[in-house]
Amino acid sequence: MPVVRNKKIDVLFPASAIAVRHLELAREIAARDYKDLLVVSILKGSFIFAADLVRAMHDVGLAPEVEFMMLSTYGKGTDPGEVQLLRDVESDVNGRDVLIVDDILESGKTLTYARDLMLSRGANSVAFAVLLDKRIKRQAETPFDADFIGFECPDHFVVGYGMDVAHAFRELPFVGIVAGDA
Repeated sequence: MPVVRNKKIDVLFPASAIAVRHLELAREIAARDYKDLLVVSILKGSFIFAADLVRAMHDVGLAPEVEFMMLSTYGKGTDPGEVQLLRDVESDVNGRDVLIVDDILESGKTLTYARDLMLSRGANSVAFAVLLDKRIKRQAETPFDADFIGFECPDHFVVGYGMDVAHAFRELPFVGIVAGDA
């Protein structure tokens, strides 16, 4: 069990499994008939996943444009609140197919907000790619699934591979659970 910042981290999804899943997801995305594809990475948590996924998409022959949007529901804590738009995309999405990439799908509030925003701006379609899907946290008012899912996630607060707790542990090359003090 790795120790980072004097905390034991229980590895849930190792870097090797994540790397294999990227290429599989990229192939699934390429199998769709997207036109003028725009990938929108939801910052900050998805930045590592989005970067690796876009490179895998290139490996399977796709050439999407990439944009970033920063939405927040957590701030510095672990309890979700209202969605806030902190940074918007700069590209026009009108008439384009949009793939929103996020680290984890839990309640669905963040992705619902992003989808509705893109559709209100004239996106042709909006699909979702998430590294982790935590179905147990889905709220009744947001009953949708991601189009492309890396892994099903148990009901634990996870860190690593871009995901954090109070801005710590984003740099880990795997997804894990903070198990306690070392």
